[in-house]
Amino acid sequence: MTDDEKAALIEQAASAHRGVATDGSIRWAPAWWDLDEDGRVAAAALAKELRKLEAAMDPDGLSTTARLVLSRIRGG
Repeated sequence: MTDDEKAALIEQAASAHRGVATDGSIRWAPAWWDLDEDGRVAAAALAKELRKLEAAMDPDGLSTTARLVLSRIRGG
């Protein structure tokens, strides 16, 4: 795997976007499984920073992940 390919997988795995299965469960990012341990650590660190940025830009201080969780709790 090239450095560019690994960087693209890290970006995909760090993204807040996740697929939803027909039963409503949230799927893992497929890129996660293509990364080695170092890549997964990098993706997790990037995801943490991205969620902070999302929350900083949100009027309620919530990340996209927090909004999704609250929506599911509220039955949305």
